[in-house]
Amino acid sequence: MARRENVDPKKKLLEEKVIDLSRVTKVTKGGRHFRFSATVVVGNRKGLVGIGTSKANEVNDAIAKASKAANKNVIRVAIEDNRTIPHEATGKVGRAVVMIKPARRGTGVIAGGAARAVLELAGIKDIVSKSLGSNTKVNVAKATLGALKSVRTPAKIAALRGKKVEEL
Repeated sequence: MARRENVDPKKKLLEEKVIDLSRVTKVTKGGRHFRFSATVVVGNRKGLVGIGTSKANEVNDAIAKASKAANKNVIRVAIEDNRTIPHEATGKVGRAVVMIKPARRGTGVIAGGAARAVLELAGIKDIVSKSLGSNTKVNVAKATLGALKSVRTPAKIAALRGKKVEEL
């Protein structure tokens, strides 16, 4: 299980990328009430990545709140050779299923939309990703983060089993 990292939101150590921005309407007897919903991914391209969603009356406020929420949900990702993941993984949120597989050096990030944003900001350079089921941006991003959370390094597995890496 990936451990949450404590990141000070005042320090701009993490890059942020807006992956979804939409207008939300609430219909009341007084008329329509418009708000904005934002989903933001933050990361340092060195193994830290997080996702946050928020709503506000103004676009800038929604993005700022989502960024603050993303900074609170940052996790550390297991990266092998500073470029890819150790093994295949699958993440599922709602109907969105994302499969991620390690790739050879020079392959690049083969992913689309929200999954690409999460993988790039995590610092993964060579990976193959496939999005199955729903293509809702928020759920695909969360499923990608879930898949990254489930990835473990050989050292971590050996520690869990109480063995050395050579014994695996």
